[in-house]
Amino acid sequence: MAFHLQPLLCLFLLTIKSLAAQTTLFHGALLLLPVTKDVETLQYTTQLLMGTPQFPTKLVVDLSGQSIWVNCAPSSSSRQFISYGSLPCLMAKSGAQRTIPAATICDIHQENPITGAANLGDLAEDIVTFDGIGLLTTVDNFLFSCSPDYLLKGLVNGAKGMLGLGRSKIAFQSQLVNNLDIPRKFTICLSSSDGFIISGTGISNSLSYTPLVSTHGGGLDQYYVNVNSIKISGRRLVLQPIGGVKISSIVPYTTMKSTIYGIFTKAYIKSATLLNMTMVAPVAPFGVCFSSQRVVPDIELVLQSELVKWLIQGRNSMVQVSDSVMCLGFVDGGLDLNDSVVLGGYQLEDHILEFNLGTGMMGFSSSSLLIEGNSCSKIRASVSRPTELL
Repeated sequence: MAFHLQPLLCLFLLTIKSLAAQTTLFHGALLLLPVTKDVETLQYTTQLLMGTPQFPTKLVVDLSGQSIWVNCAPSSSSRQFISYGSLPCLMAKSGAQRTIPAATICDIHQENPITGAANLGDLAEDIVTFDGIGLLTTVDNFLFSCSPDYLLKGLVNGAKGMLGLGRSKIAFQSQLVNNLDIPRKFTICLSSSDGFIISGTGISNSLSYTPLVSTHGGGLDQYYVNVNSIKISGRRLVLQPIGGVKISSIVPYTTMKSTIYGIFTKAYIKSATLLNMTMVAPVAPFGVCFSSQRVVPDIELVLQSELVKWLIQGRNSMVQVSDSVMCLGFVDGGLDLNDSVVLGGYQLEDHILEFNLGTGMMGFSSSSLLIEGNSCSKIRASVSRPTELL
């Protein structure tokens, strides 16, 4: 009798495990934001429904952004400005006080990292709605700052501002944590087509983890990971300690300080020559280009140990600029670059990144999902079928 029941028991346990996994995915999908890449500006955008009446608001996704800033036209009947000295103002790390007739408005710093333009914006709150798997989630007192028209310069056509995902108290995911009582984590998967952001949960159990670190030059609200060394085709580059590498959704391609870029490209060309790759004239903004071929050198970022590596291969290392030419998707940031290395959007695509702000760790798929026949687009389609807003 026990022998015959054993297969049934195994089937029951597998069914329970499967249902538990589905429940986890469903919970996260309630807070799924679609992310789309613009082919001209290479910016990643999402959309919120803001105000009364609800107005579709296209925003550029900024992993390092401290807040959400929006060009506040058209007007909303439910929008309210936050007074100077109030708790929300203190939480937002308000800047200098500014007085307007009959009111004193909280001012906070807002910046366009694409153009470098910055100013103080009026802090406001309004109704914001997120469209998940056919189920609307609404927050009544979502905080953001109002920007002038000129701050929109450099953003993709139709964008009304930026959605910040940094570690500040009024960044997007921090406000979701405070208003919806969800875990302090979010997952982002960028794509050349259909990516996504999921707040409050992870979507994979097969990630590598590395600590998020702070740097002296970088802001505390930004995301850095420690890189001990870089390898090309398994050979370690002779470099000074790299330290904190910034993770950015704004920089299109990984950018290196000139001293590092020179050593990096020299080693890459050497490895490419061994694979019989033929160099051709560079195509801006890239400094190293080749005749197209299938096999290219692998790049490894060695993090806290030799066991924790970020593998950059094929699609994430090479940019196809024409039918016959491909270029190494890394650019020279000059000698005055604030960070030694900024890991850009192209290298992040089709990698799962899970930012756990509670533990101070970042989980990541150490190799591209494409190698496994998967992609961010496929995961987004399997997790949910959100109403397409973009």
